Amino acid sequence: MTTDKRGVSALLLQRQLGIPRYETVWMMLHKLRRAMVNASREPLRGEIEVDDTWVGGEQAGLRGSRQLKNRRAALVLVAVEKRGQATGRVRMNVILDIKASTIIPVLTRNIVPGSTIYTDGLKSYEGLKEAGFQHIARIQPLRSALRKGAKSAVPLADRAIGNLQQWLIGTHHGVSKDQLQVYLDEFVFRHNRRKAPAAAFQTLLGLGTARKSTKYEQIRRARDLNHNKLGAAEATG
Repeated sequence: MTTDKRGVSALLLQRQLGIPRYETVWMMLHKLRRAMVNASREPLRGEIEVDDTWVGGEQAGLRGSRQLKNRRAALVLVAVEKRGQATGRVRMNVILDIKASTIIPVLTRNIVPGSTIYTDGLKSYEGLKEAGFQHIARIQPLRSALRKGAKSAVPLADRAIGNLQQWLIGTHHGVSKDQLQVYLDEFVFRHNRRKAPAAAFQTLLGLGTARKSTKYEQIRRARDLNHNKLGAAEATG
């Protein structure tokens, strides 16, 4: 779970361990996911690319703001450190909507003031300067142009989103909206330690011993997750 970039599904782990009940293995993995947030994490700093994405796909017949009502998919805000042309640390957070009043507090909690934030032209980002950041907005090409090779306004963020989507589908074949944040936490945890997988294993053991156990009933219905408390994904390098 900590050393393989593909992670591990509950079904695969059930077969490997020979455990009769799927629910037992599912709970084991979810307890580990809930231990992947480091309370003493360091905020992102320097140059940061930010973008948002839907996880779960569009619902037929819904367009624009109506996608937010009773939607099975979820909105995710992604922030990626730039280290030259490479990707540094990442943060990913489920958000309720794309309003400035939602997005800017999440970024404020996750990024050091004074950092330079690159975004597309979404109006919700316009308050970043007033929030204490350097803000550079770029025009994002149309999807059709991107498919033909046009350069994205936030290429590192787009790459992280693509890797996330591929992992969720390839390993887990999709996840529930209620549990999505802890899957984001897992992806972020592993990504930020991809150059030191052995250290990631030790770190998770340490974080796990410091966390109180969560009961299965709480985990099963995601009752232990505060869906109004955004900015949970850990990003210590």
